[in-house]
Amino acid sequence: MLDLRLRHRQGAFALDLAFRAPPGITVLFGRSGSGKTTIVNAVAGLLDPDEGRIAVADSVLLDTGAGVNLPPHRRRLGYVFQEGRLFPHLTVRQNLGYGRLFAPRGAPREDMGRIVEMLGLGDLLARRPGALSGGEKQRVAIGRALLAAPRMILADEPLAALDEARKAEILPYFERLRDEVAVPMLYVSHSAAEVARLATTVIALDNGRITRQGPAGEVLADPMVLPTGVRAAGALIEAAVVRHHDDGITELDAGGVPLFLPALSQAPGQRIRLRIAAQEVVLSRGAPQGLSALNVIPGVIDRVRTGEGPGALVSLRTPAGPVLARVTRRSVEALGLAEGVSCHAVVKSVAIAPEDVGGARERS
Repeated sequence: MLDLRLRHRQGAFALDLAFRAPPGITVLFGRSGSGKTTIVNAVAGLLDPDEGRIAVADSVLLDTGAGVNLPPHRRRLGYVFQEGRLFPHLTVRQNLGYGRLFAPRGAPREDMGRIVEMLGLGDLLARRPGALSGGEKQRVAIGRALLAAPRMILADEPLAALDEARKAEILPYFERLRDEVAVPMLYVSHSAAEVARLATTVIALDNGRITRQGPAGEVLADPMVLPTGVRAAGALIEAAVVRHHDDGITELDAGGVPLFLPALSQAPGQRIRLRIAAQEVVLSRGAPQGLSALNVIPGVIDRVRTGEGPGALVSLRTPAGPVLARVTRRSVEALGLAEGVSCHAVVKSVAIAPEDVGGARERS
């Protein structure tokens, strides 16, 4: 558990917030300049705030009122930057071993072999950083941080410097950290897709203030707190893989609703998190017939939000979970869309991007 309260002014920017982050991955989510990196650097001890208190579990790292301010090397925090920042003259094995040098005596230690296996580093141990891709460097940096026996991992936009292929490569490893490692993580991002894939808890920020916090599905459904507004709005659904069909389609079960996506790598029975962008959803008052779209989700309208422009955002309650649709105000009026009205959400299988599909924690 991270318990944080901060006040800090830097020029015209003023940070004033407090939150408690439960175990798992807590994502600081907001546009550039909202205060995300300032928070992480204050937790790491790289920035001295004007006022505040920071505690991880039972350890107080900072308490300006009590005169407590542990230096960075005594905070036992692992920091993963945008670049791997590995020692170029050391091999991967030696870089990982360097992290173990900082593990305090008596602290619970991660097994080197387990970390190597979990992060897929076995074939890289003899290489030096110059022979690694960007994604491979980040995996080594994560392993080095874990082997230092940290109280918490800090990750400041760790995928920002990677291309889409490398991001797709490394996201599953962060999912494994979330689900298999007891160390909590504070993760900085302005990508709705990353938040949907990884977050246990989301802290949405704007201009140094918290605009909303809670589970990823709730925050991503609120366009008022998203960095790019309604264009980033979407629903987060959990589903189980049912079967892989011979025509390259994977069938899912989402609360009893069948969903069909282009072939996934997950095995039948595995659970996934699925983000459906609001702009990819079409609404129909009746059960649609003769469509090429494979995914038809029945539901009831929970809310219709309109602004000054021509668009509207419709929220539906469905057996699969909340679904959002971005439509025009003209369509709202023509179809009589209003709270309590039954309708169907229609989604093309190919409209769901691969980066919007990831693993989910298995339910007990």
